[in-house]
This record gives sequence, structure tokens and C-alpha cells, in this order.
Amino acid sequence: MNTQTAAPRSSFLKSRRGLWLTIMVSAFLAVGIAYGVYWAKVLRYSQSTDDAYVNGNVVQITPQISGTVVSIGADDTQFVKSGQPLVRLDQADAKVALDQAEAQLARSVREVRNLFATTAQLQAAVDIRRTDLAAAQNDLARRAQLATSGAVSGEELQHARDAVKAAQSGLLAAQQQLVGNRARTDHTTLEDHPDVRNAAAAVRNAYLTYARTVLPAPVSGFVARRNVQLGQRVSPGAPLMAVVPLDQVWVDANFKEPQLAGMRVGQPVTLTADLYGNSIHYHGKVAGFGAGTGSAFSLLPAQNATGNWIKIVQRVPVRIALDPREVAANPLQIGLTMKAEVNVRDGDGARLPQLANRAVSYSTDVFHSTDESADSRVQAIIAANDAGAVAPGVQPAPNRKLLATAPSNRLASVAATAARSSLTPGMGK
Repeated sequence: MNTQTAAPRSSFLKSRRGLWLTIMVSAFLAVGIAYGVYWAKVLRYSQSTDDAYVNGNVVQITPQISGTVVSIGADDTQFVKSGQPLVRLDQADAKVALDQAEAQLARSVREVRNLFATTAQLQAAVDIRRTDLAAAQNDLARRAQLATSGAVSGEELQHARDAVKAAQSGLLAAQQQLVGNRARTDHTTLEDHPDVRNAAAAVRNAYLTYARTVLPAPVSGFVARRNVQLGQRVSPGAPLMAVVPLDQVWVDANFKEPQLAGMRVGQPVTLTADLYGNSIHYHGKVAGFGAGTGSAFSLLPAQNATGNWIKIVQRVPVRIALDPREVAANPLQIGLTMKAEVNVRDGDGARLPQLANRAVSYSTDVFHSTDESADSRVQAIIAANDAGAVAPGVQPAPNRKLLATAPSNRLASVAATAARSSLTPGMGK
């Protein structure tokens, strides 16, 4: 009886064992098929890495001139706005140099004004000499007519000839003086004269030196690595502090060589930061690829041609541009760890496209006002020392450029009238 009972029990257990084995095999097959479908649809078009870090611009604050630090306007961790003064240097020496340059510019303007005025005076002198010569020639002509009748002695006639020669020499000397002075003023105005332009350039240089005693923040951001102290003597190019604009960060993700085959510029990227966990996702795009592996640009690159060699899979940095709105909502700091997942489904285009960027990537305008202020200062000094700046009730001087280039028509007409009258018969008798 026991034998009859054991046989059905053994067959029942075998059937249950087979059923469970069939269920397990079917489950594994289902999981394998599901994973295969998931890999074919999703995973094979995704490349991920957790070797990714936030990076950004670290704007160095360096002086352009030597000086002693007298004021520090910001410290580490503080936020500064573009144009805000960060460091001030002692301005005493720069102020003295600026005053000297401005005085020299004023002196040059007045000297050039004197050149133009001298040109007008010499032109008038030439006209006077020309009139004297015409009078001497007329006098000689009258005496020559009277000498034929014996009314004028030969000595007096010789004196008349000597007077003509003297007048000719005087006219020639005056003309040469005029030519020499015109050589210093021809085709120029007061502002365009070389002496004034040279002095104006010295004022601009001195003003720029004076303005550079204040070091503004080129961009808005957080101050980091401040190493400047009060009373410190700084030299041009010495790093004093840094400003980090955290609204311009990106991610450098280091992918292995096999992962780069299907990666292209512009492919979408999903990122998470260890700082916020998996609850916050960032969305970006592949912006470009590094020109070489990380080890190729390291401080001590690998020397694979010496000694024993072990193959190591290399990594290439891939720059990922982030959405500025997401970064503003959840700020990131330089050096934070990220996890990046690139969707490589769209693999069209060249792997390393040669696209030249003709637009300016970064710029600042905090230094433009310095040039404009220097030009305004130069114009104010020229105007204050120009002939137009005369006292009330005083008539302004005539146009110096016209006087320097055009002869005096009035004096010339007077001289011509005198010459014609002296040659009229019966005149002077």
C-alpha cells in the first residue's frame, strides 16, 4: 500500500518541479527579451558617464600698472556686479603725471596758436615789403625821367636804385620767413597740428594710467582666491583675485574612446548633479570635443615608448552646454560632480565638424568709458586754450588757417593802386 501511495506522490512532485522550472525559464526569457528590446530601442543610443564636472570662466583681476594697494572692495564668497571697484591703488604719482601732461597740452595749444598768428603777421609783412618795393620802383622811374633833363643828379638816381635793391631784398627775406613759418602750419588746424596731437596723446596716456589705479570687476560673479592685501606693492599682471560668473558654467564630461564613435555636436544630454540628487535634471547639448585626451595635455604626459607598456583606455573631454534658465533656478559651482547621459540616436554629421565661430564669445565694456573720458578731457583742454575762449567783450581772433594760406587781398590791392598811380604821367611833379 505504501508503494502504491508513493508512486503518485513522486509523479506529482516531478510535475510541480517541471512547472516551476518552466515558469522560471519563461520569466528569464521574458526578462531577456524585454532587456533586448529596451537595449535595441534605448540603451544602444545612450552613452553615459559619471566622470563629469562643472567648469566655467575664472576671470583674473590683474593690475595694468604698478602701485600700492590702498583699498579692497570685495572679499571671497561675495557677489560683485560688473564695473564695481574691487581694488584701488595709490593715485598720487599718476595724478602728478596727469597734471604735467595737461599743462604741456595747454602750452602746446598756445604755441600752435602763436604759429598761426605769426603766419598772419608774416603775410602782412610780405605785403608791406611788396608795397615798399612798388613805391621804390615808382620813385626810381620818376627820377630816371627827370635825370634826362638834368633835374636830378646822378647820385640821387643811384640812391633810388639802391632803395629798389634794398626793397627787393627785404621782400625776399619776408617771403622766406613766411614760407618757413607756413611749413609748420600748412594743411593743419589747431587740433590736427602734430605738436597738439603729440601732447594730446601724452594726456590720454597719463589719464589712462590714472584711471587704471582703480580695478573694476569685468563681469558679474562671485569673488574667489583673493590674495591681495592692503599696502601690498603690486606689479602689472600679478593675480590679485578672481571673479567667477556662475551664470556661464558648462560641464566637461570625460567619455571613453569607444563611447565617442556615435557622438555628434548638438546631441541632447540629460544631466544630474550629486549636489541635488536625481530629483533635479539638467538638459543640455554637446557643444564640442577636446582636441586630445586628458593625458595628452597633462602636466606629465605618458611616455608609452619607454619601458613596459600597459594599455589603458583613454578618455576625451566633451563640453556640454547647459540651459541658462535651469542653471539660474538651480545654481551650480565649479568643480561639482555631474552624471551625463548623451542621446546618440541622431548620428548625422561629421564627428569633428570644422565650424568657425565668428561671433565674440565673451566681452566686457567696463573699460570703454575710460577712453571716452580721456578724449573729453583732451577736448576740454584744447577748447579752454583755443582762441575761441576769449574774455567777454573781446572779439574772437580771425580764422588762423585762412590767414596762413591766403594772402592779404586788401594790402595787395592798395599796393597795386599805388603802383598804377605812380606810373601815371604828370604824377609827382
